[in-house]
Amino acid sequence: MVEKFRADYIIPCYDADLNMRLKPASFLNMAQEAANHHANYLGVGYDTLNETKQAWVMSRMRVIFDRLPLWREKVTLQSWHKGAAGFMFLRDFLLTDAEGNSLVKATTSWLVIDMTTRRLARRGAFAEFAADSSKCIPESVIEEPAAKVVIPEGFEATRSAIHTASYSDLDMNHHVNNVMYIVWAMDIVAPEQTESKPLRELEINFNTEVRPQDQVELTLYSSPAEPDTYYVEGKVEGHNSFIVRLNF
Repeated sequence: MVEKFRADYIIPCYDADLNMRLKPASFLNMAQEAANHHANYLGVGYDTLNETKQAWVMSRMRVIFDRLPLWREKVTLQSWHKGAAGFMFLRDFLLTDAEGNSLVKATTSWLVIDMTTRRLARRGAFAEFAADSSKCIPESVIEEPAAKVVIPEGFEATRSAIHTASYSDLDMNHHVNNVMYIVWAMDIVAPEQTESKPLRELEINFNTEVRPQDQVELTLYSSPAEPDTYYVEGKVEGHNSFIVRLNF
């Protein structure tokens, strides 16, 4: 019977923010590594896919922060593959404290891309993986898959910036790592917001990859009617690369 990924951590200082809370992006780093380990366990990890020049890429993610753990706090992270929906493979994550209370819940949707063409890979052997109920655990910490993020009416552009995709942004797949989009999004929000209130929820769509030296146009959208909600959109040469919703 397939088992969940499970690992214990102690929150290190470099993953804590100025309020000694776990940075949202640091949770995403933990989740990314958990997904890598569990994919290996399921037989569809990096090395296996790399043989056919394929790779996992995250398409959508929704994260609910019940409580951000503090520096030096002991936590446990669990993750599991829970099946497929169309071309997307679904994976959930749960971070708990020492007493088993929920700290962070997340659901993610993944695609397999051809690293040569940079396009969606043909399902091929993954059709068998998607249909193999012995490889999945049909359990959800968030019932609905991460949705399409759309900027609602009433939200207007209030801040913008240009970021050049550089060394610290890139990963082994030779594009910007998904975690960095959250770093950029948090950085463009006014510090009086990020410093005074913890992030409660984020939802992000990864639409097109960002490559080395791409000039990313970042735009922050806000509304007086919803002062604790922000949208951040990233574009390269006018094409949407990602969009994220942040709720504080």
